[in-house]
Amino acid sequence: MLKEGAVWALGCMSGTSLDGVDAALLKTDGRRILEFGEARYRPYTEEERAVIAQALGLWPGFPEVEAAAEVVETAHAALLSEFEDCDLIGFHGQTLAHDPRGYGTHQAGDGRVLAEVLQRPVVWDFRTSDVEMGGEGAPLAPFYHFACAKFMEAEGPVVFLNLGGVGNLTWVDPAFEAPEEEGALLAFDTGPANAPINDLVFQRRGLPFDEDGALAAQGEVDEDLVADFLEAAYFYRMPPKSLDRNDFPDVLERVAHLDDADAAATLTAICAASVARAMEHLPSQPIGVLVTGGGRKNPTLMAMLSVLLDVPVRPVEDAGFDGDMLEAQAFAFLAVRVARGLPTSCPNTTGVSMAIGGGQISAPEAAR
Repeated sequence: MLKEGAVWALGCMSGTSLDGVDAALLKTDGRRILEFGEARYRPYTEEERAVIAQALGLWPGFPEVEAAAEVVETAHAALLSEFEDCDLIGFHGQTLAHDPRGYGTHQAGDGRVLAEVLQRPVVWDFRTSDVEMGGEGAPLAPFYHFACAKFMEAEGPVVFLNLGGVGNLTWVDPAFEAPEEEGALLAFDTGPANAPINDLVFQRRGLPFDEDGALAAQGEVDEDLVADFLEAAYFYRMPPKSLDRNDFPDVLERVAHLDDADAAATLTAICAASVARAMEHLPSQPIGVLVTGGGRKNPTLMAMLSVLLDVPVRPVEDAGFDGDMLEAQAFAFLAVRVARGLPTSCPNTTGVSMAIGGGQISAPEAAR
């Protein structure tokens, strides 16, 4: 049983960019952010990344999935064991397949294993119940974004834009008291973000990502290709809506005829244009866009966003947050909400039929 009041929760995240595991401590009562704690990062090795990549798009039952789960559990256990004091762990796992309107959603990694290894209660499998109730199962960070807007005392609606492997945004109106209230939030995936750029530079140059957007900065954008990409049916769907990392499997083929710099510039422009298209769905113009995830470190991408959007675009650090750890903190926050019986998603974040709380709670055997 989780003690009353504020607790220290340890959240972790392994995103679609497959770079590694983020972990961060957060002091919260499940409603408010009270204090930020220590944060650490463990990169995946090339071998670990390759094992996980082999399982992308696969569902449980394949040997590649079992191998990926073992890598994910081992990497998380190694990192999380470095933290001494926490009351609860929020473990997201590694998304391998996401098909909310078909097979469902699948994150590799078993919270029961981590609970035994770490001897701490673990909240995990955050997305399944949302999908079972008709939701997209993603994005799940919006309830934390609402707490962030409250923490920074935002004076009007603000957008949190996460640019990881896939892009997603949350429009927050901090005038509301709770995130599940009608009108407080709107959240959805915007389109591909870093994943295709990373894949391109790895395939062509053996590099993990386009550092500082330097390659894209040297190229010219194929504007016709960008416009054609935005004709995909996904961009015409009303939110909430979500994507899998591989939902645009032909995106690299579209730039195959371009040289390295032009291809990188065009994929970067696709990310920015997808965000601009997404902004058209918002209930009202935000006072600013706060960018989190690896994309905020790409000056070329940030410059494109500043040109396309009619509001200030800033990294979340400008508002006092850690853009590398925001999603890990989100799962610390959500873990406490699950333990307290509070909702973690609602119709305007995932399209679920009603505000619900997801997640399983696994305690170490000695504590049962």
